[in-house]
Amino acid sequence: MRQPTAQEQAATHASVMEADFLNFAPGPGVPLEFDPSSPERFFNRELSWLAFDDRVLDEAENPAHPLLERVRFLAISGENLDEFFVVRLAGILGLLRAGHEAPSIDGRTPAQQLREISAVVRGLESRQQEVWASLRAELRSAGVDVLEAAELDEELRYWLDRYFVDEVLPLLTPLAVDPAHPFPFIPNKGLVLAMQLARTEDAAEREGALSALLPIPNSVDRFVRLPAGDENPRHLRFIRMESVILHNVDRLFPGYSAASTGLFRVLRDSDIEVEEEAEDLVREFETALKRRRRGEVIRLTIEAGAPDELKNHIITQLRVARQDVVELEGMIGLSDLAGLISGDRTDLAWQPYVPRMPERVRDHQGDIFSAIRQKDMLLHHPYESFEIVVNFLRQAARDPDVLSIKQTLYRTSQQSPIVAALCEAAEAGKSVTAVVELKARFDEAANIGLARQMERAGVQVVFGFLGLKTHAKLSLVIRRESGSLVSYAHFGTGNYHPITARIYTDLSLFTCDRVLGRDSARIFNYITGYATPTDMEQAAVAPFSLKDTLLTEIDAEIAHAEAGRPSAVWAKLNALIHPEIIDAFYRASNAGVRVDLNVRGICGLRPGIRGLSENIRVKSIVGRFLEHGRIACFGNGEGLPGHSARVYISSADWMPRNLDRRIETLVAIHNPTVRDQILDQVMAANLRDEAQSWLLQPDGT
Repeated sequence: MRQPTAQEQAATHASVMEADFLNFAPGPGVPLEFDPSSPERFFNRELSWLAFDDRVLDEAENPAHPLLERVRFLAISGENLDEFFVVRLAGILGLLRAGHEAPSIDGRTPAQQLREISAVVRGLESRQQEVWASLRAELRSAGVDVLEAAELDEELRYWLDRYFVDEVLPLLTPLAVDPAHPFPFIPNKGLVLAMQLARTEDAAEREGALSALLPIPNSVDRFVRLPAGDENPRHLRFIRMESVILHNVDRLFPGYSAASTGLFRVLRDSDIEVEEEAEDLVREFETALKRRRRGEVIRLTIEAGAPDELKNHIITQLRVARQDVVELEGMIGLSDLAGLISGDRTDLAWQPYVPRMPERVRDHQGDIFSAIRQKDMLLHHPYESFEIVVNFLRQAARDPDVLSIKQTLYRTSQQSPIVAALCEAAEAGKSVTAVVELKARFDEAANIGLARQMERAGVQVVFGFLGLKTHAKLSLVIRRESGSLVSYAHFGTGNYHPITARIYTDLSLFTCDRVLGRDSARIFNYITGYATPTDMEQAAVAPFSLKDTLLTEIDAEIAHAEAGRPSAVWAKLNALIHPEIIDAFYRASNAGVRVDLNVRGICGLRPGIRGLSENIRVKSIVGRFLEHGRIACFGNGEGLPGHSARVYISSADWMPRNLDRRIETLVAIHNPTVRDQILDQVMAANLRDEAQSWLLQPDGT
């Protein structure tokens, strides 16, 4: 980031204070109609998740966005809802099956939550289909058609027949279902065509309600792109794979035609349970991944209009409870709509965003160590290139003066340049340690593969703790300079993932500050050697001191308010659900502390309630980039923004799992330049945004 001039800083501070963030005044708040100590002071976590998905869906209807980007938002909404089912809903169903009636923090029992969730999900799914119908019509008007088989002319049918024979037929496995062929296993997110077949010569159906199943493999695209017409080469035409298959039933089952069909999709419980005393953690996780693939079916979505005989047979064979069966009008598996987004229609997409390279690195001819030695360096991704983080490790791997590299890996890309740099460093004889988290949901198998790749190169791979996820984002490079060892540390708010770094907003702090270097080393020593970090200086670590540090800072703001001094808290998070933190904010509000929270997703705090939270505002930004950074700012007796502010960046959201059951970091920012960048260029801009912002109301809307 470019450092503002003194005049620009003064102007920013003045305009921010004067505007009071869009002239928002807390006011008296909504009257308190419940006991402030009752569970009603919290919003339900699951309903808050679904409310975020609803906001994502709103972006699919936002006419200010390019058309294909609106399709992308709809696909994301579908993917989010899938994850909700296989993770959160599966957990609630598990509680019900086990007979647990313990309420959530908002007082709802599992049965109550399930009833409310079901109603919200029905409305959300119905709206998703309405949005898709509308977008499909707009796409057609813009020259992007999703066609049915009956709409194809002779030339396209001929092309599609050849495509099916060459590219699809070898990958399909038609499965007869009869006493000699039991009902097959359908994996999580498995999409299957069920068919009753009739003999073409006499139309006599084969015996049995269900004649055949045709699983659609993940290796084939859901949308097949058809050749463009000569009259308009930019015209994009697609057809769904299930339509392609149905058009070619005679090739799969010679002598038969499809008398009736039904497309269905299965979602399975995707939670992983690992034996606490496992001797070989990797092998235990590999076994658990196999169990996940065979998890219990928690949701079956089937085409509305499928014959009852067909539906009943599928439901019986999959052993799905009737309340977990959804008959859907429209397209099943909306997450697959991402396959429609083509680089050939740039007029219907956002212009590519090119991250800038920091001037400081250019001034030092690309020498990142030299740039960091000048002073601490803060990068705001994706506006500033994540390539700097990759090059930091590449340079470390090739620098003969670098002796040691330590790195955490929670999620990264398949062909990760980070992993390649660590392997290169180990092969060059450096001491390289990689902390790989096996419990990164849905990335467990990928992380096992990367761990083995690094071990083969000589990297010391550590899998952390069984009971605690290592979610901290941390690199530490030890370099010999002028006869002494110098520590270069990178603290991040997001994953070391070059692909998601293009669309997630996150912060990277590079420093060679001795104190932060020592803190970084202590964190790694804890993860690799169980040496509890009791003497941290400028960083806090969950589950030991991070939550207490936040509570101490909030209490300090309360003390400033009670003493008549300016007081304020700004925070930017993905999720806020920890009851102790929320209750601390309620105390702060009652003391007169102004609290401005930017919570992208789940939020359990109920703002704007008189006598509880009238001094708290919560907003959510949903836009082109996924807001992912975690920042906490405290006025420290001067209000915000202010030159005395206490500012932190973190890997942790404020949830029980993050603060109590994960290894997370919270790093104090003492460099004035970096602190002002965070306050003025990130937080002030976020809090003043009105184009992509939603304000949370006292009733949860």
